[in-house]
Amino acid sequence: MTMHAMPVMVGVLAILAIAFRFYSGFLARRVAALDDSRVTPAYRFQDGQNFEPTNRWVLFGHHFAAISGAGPLIGPVLAIQFGYLPGLIWIVIGVCLAGAVQDMMVLALSTQRGGRSLASLARTEIGRPAGIAASIAILYIIIIALAGLGVVVVKALGGEEVAMRAGTVLTYPENAWVDARVEQGGPRIYNVPPGSKYRFGEGEGQAMDFSEPFQLAVPAEQALREAPDGEGFVLPENARRLVPGSSWGTFTIAMTIPIALFVGWYMYRLRPGKVVEASLIGAVMVLAVTGLGSLVPRSPLEPYFALSRNWTVFAVAAYGFVAAVLPVWLLLSPRDYLSSFLKVGTIFLLVGGVVVTNPRLEAPAVSTFFADGGGPYFNGPIFPYVFICIMCGAISGFHALVSSGTTPKMIMREGDVRMIGYGSMLMEGLVAVVALIAAAALPSSMYYDINIDLGKRPDFLAANPDFAQFLKAGEFDIHGGHGLEPAPGAAPMSELAEMERDVQESLHGRTGGAVTLAVGMARIFTEAAPGLGALKAFWYHFALMFEALFILTTIDAGTRIARFLVQEILGRIWKPLGDLDWAPASMLATGLVVFAWGYFIATGSVESIWPMFGLANQLLAVIALTVVTTALFNAGRGRYAWVTILPMSFVVATTSTAAYYEISGKFWGMIQAGQVLKGWLNIGLTVMLIACVAVILASAVSRWLAPRPALIDEAAPEPATYEDLGD
Repeated sequence: MTMHAMPVMVGVLAILAIAFRFYSGFLARRVAALDDSRVTPAYRFQDGQNFEPTNRWVLFGHHFAAISGAGPLIGPVLAIQFGYLPGLIWIVIGVCLAGAVQDMMVLALSTQRGGRSLASLARTEIGRPAGIAASIAILYIIIIALAGLGVVVVKALGGEEVAMRAGTVLTYPENAWVDARVEQGGPRIYNVPPGSKYRFGEGEGQAMDFSEPFQLAVPAEQALREAPDGEGFVLPENARRLVPGSSWGTFTIAMTIPIALFVGWYMYRLRPGKVVEASLIGAVMVLAVTGLGSLVPRSPLEPYFALSRNWTVFAVAAYGFVAAVLPVWLLLSPRDYLSSFLKVGTIFLLVGGVVVTNPRLEAPAVSTFFADGGGPYFNGPIFPYVFICIMCGAISGFHALVSSGTTPKMIMREGDVRMIGYGSMLMEGLVAVVALIAAAALPSSMYYDINIDLGKRPDFLAANPDFAQFLKAGEFDIHGGHGLEPAPGAAPMSELAEMERDVQESLHGRTGGAVTLAVGMARIFTEAAPGLGALKAFWYHFALMFEALFILTTIDAGTRIARFLVQEILGRIWKPLGDLDWAPASMLATGLVVFAWGYFIATGSVESIWPMFGLANQLLAVIALTVVTTALFNAGRGRYAWVTILPMSFVVATTSTAAYYEISGKFWGMIQAGQVLKGWLNIGLTVMLIACVAVILASAVSRWLAPRPALIDEAAPEPATYEDLGD
């Protein structure tokens, strides 16, 4: 049965509205016991740097931007290899009963405990061994999480070199001539014309056409040689297709930084309190630079923004460093608020576009090819990998770091916790559903042409011959109209080739999920307003900017949170290093954090980092839910502990199963394949993480069975009311 998107969207909106109205109200009144008369840390420790009372709408924007990274966008896109239904069910149920519960309860607990970090809360509520284990686990998890987020930006914006298998054949179109040059000290560069064919096997579906021109690099001492049958050229060893960086997308993202600085200055210094005014100005400026970005390709500015992969890694790392050391009001808060203003608006536009266009969900409800594993991203079954793949859209331990990091230091009233904690997570769940629909609405051939690495495509299709036949059969006109009408005598052009021509970017083999989502969003926007089809390139690059904003705002907040944690640890070695207001200490801790996650980005890929990110992220959720559960018992509200114990138990089941698969499958396979150091390192880190979680769980359960007051007292008695604070 063919499913359309509009009924799905309407049903999801109804469920989210009911959950916020009733379940979050129950959590606020009974479980978290929020009280507006209590003084929040923002007032108690106000310093203009980290503790700063913030308008709840601005803080909602900061919090939503900080938690909404690559997870709700990329996870659902990658999970389409399992079909759309498993991911959809997990997102809707998970966000209402697990993710939003965790975010709200951790935010409430941290706000009521002086803005303490999650590691500090673990030490306070459970005990010192749990606090030490939590610190070790969180530090590792946050580094992997930031690497997982950053690698998506690098994949979407940076250039790359795609390995082409030696011995495969590249056929030029008729009457085309070979144009090559040798760069001094570099490789031989071939300018391959549009219409060339890449053949990597003799069977059906063992070839693909390139509608766009591209550059091919081969070692200088080698060259293309004519195929034995005279049809095309045989590729030598180490031949690489050069994919340029997106100068349009990079320019747009770069310009949002000075815009955010201007908005922060405008909102806090020029016209304090004029939040809506500053927001409108900032939003108009962001849309303007998105349009201006179309002028960058093929202009004198292009070389400065068409960055290679390494330079994109450096740029992301530099941004993360600067954003983490600047005052929170100057860049972090206004940029997050500005980006969330744009994000929320875009999400509502996408929801409206889905309702108007009501696209067919081309992906199967459950994939018959990869339900048991073997897909391009996850070589494992639906359980547990769909839960590991889709994390932030359903539940994310990383959110607990934000809810016990920057946000509780800026809460004005405890009552704001409900809207900011639970409401932001529901919004992220909606983001995940929209991303899933955008990817599921793509023709299957289009989806996999983007998401199968060109260098791995020959072996992947050879290992899945039935899937290769399915892919070939659906390349053109599955339900009518997916491909371009060919010119007389010409081969038909697929819709992906049409999209490449329209958006002026190479899309084949652009794995990682970001490009897939941008294509899906551009199609929805274009179909929702047929008269604006000429703006397809704008919509595509707008979508890339939209995705990168999601990710970068999480990187800046995440790096800042990691800096707090590192300074907590360093402060035990030498007290001044723990001073959050001392610039040298802040810069040292930030530098260590940025170097660590930047190294993982530089040496990894989406396929290698994302499963590690998912596993670590969900284990952090176990830690967060354990801490909150223990706090409920310590406060005498253990009768409500089921709200956190149930989701915690489910996540324990998924993560422990995934850890078994990763260790016994992927990591052990690395060792057998000769990657001994990397395999054992991954096994060691995974076992260490599980051991830390086990220590925390064991310590917590002992306290649940014999609850008593928290082990560590608060640093100082908290004023009961705002009047007391004024006295």
